[in-house]
Amino acid sequence: MTTTVAPPLSARLSLTPKTTLVGLLDGAWWPRSRHLATELPDLVDALEEHFGRITRVVVNPTRWPVVPHKVASGRHTVHVGWFTEQDPDKMILLSYTVGRCDLLVIPPETEPAAAARLMTAAAIPGSSLTAGVLMSDEAATGRRMRDARSSEDAWETEGGSAPPPVRHPVVGARMIPLPGNPRR
Repeated sequence: MTTTVAPPLSARLSLTPKTTLVGLLDGAWWPRSRHLATELPDLVDALEEHFGRITRVVVNPTRWPVVPHKVASGRHTVHVGWFTEQDPDKMILLSYTVGRCDLLVIPPETEPAAAARLMTAAAIPGSSLTAGVLMSDEAATGRRMRDARSSEDAWETEGGSAPPPVRHPVVGARMIPLPGNPRR
């Protein structure tokens, strides 16, 4: 019987495309756990292609139960520091060649649809939204979506409902069909 080892999982990462527009974030990272010593090597390996050798990482310790002082990554060691004043949803990575990379850190327990929205929003070139604002906006969006589903579920269980409004194919606006007009 032969045993096969699964290939290591790569970092779930979304980076801002190269452009002249400078934003507050360079992308987003969605780690699989809150164990920084385990998660950081894959992130550093993935980023070195774009930012050169990462030498230091700075985090806010409120999101990481243990913040090691050093983490082995590839053939070198990354020094890890922390500041409680830093946005808890942001990680700063420093490189000798490029300088600084600021990433939104998406909590590992985030649902995939929400993580996808956050990764897309954090990688928009020239965005002036901070990590904290993106996380707050997503929390509000998630609440609105849950409330809308709860309202629809309640209506359905109370005897039925009218067909949902149709999305306009061009601008995404909702169109309410008029009585007697066929839906498109």
